[in-house]
Amino acid sequence: MPTISMFYGIIVRMYFFDNAQHSMPHIHVHYQDDSAIIELPSGATIEGKLPKAKQKLVTAWIEIHKDELMADWNLALNGEPVFKIDPLR
Repeated sequence: MPTISMFYGIIVRMYFFDNAQHSMPHIHVHYQDDSAIIELPSGATIEGKLPKAKQKLVTAWIEIHKDELMADWNLALNGEPVFKIDPLR
């Protein structure tokens, strides 16, 4: 479960071979006791929840890095190492 980015207390992970339960590209986002699975590149929440302010930060980060996220998704599907993505600043 590689961590691909961390910012403002938010941890973003992308798992290898993670298309069985959720067939669409997605990331796993954790903030304190909350977590969500977020679809790529739309930023729609598939499962779980985040505080509204943190959700907005994640949505902005996805928009900025959608090409990198999709490239990482393709790597992860093939079991290859994913790249770190710059945090939101």
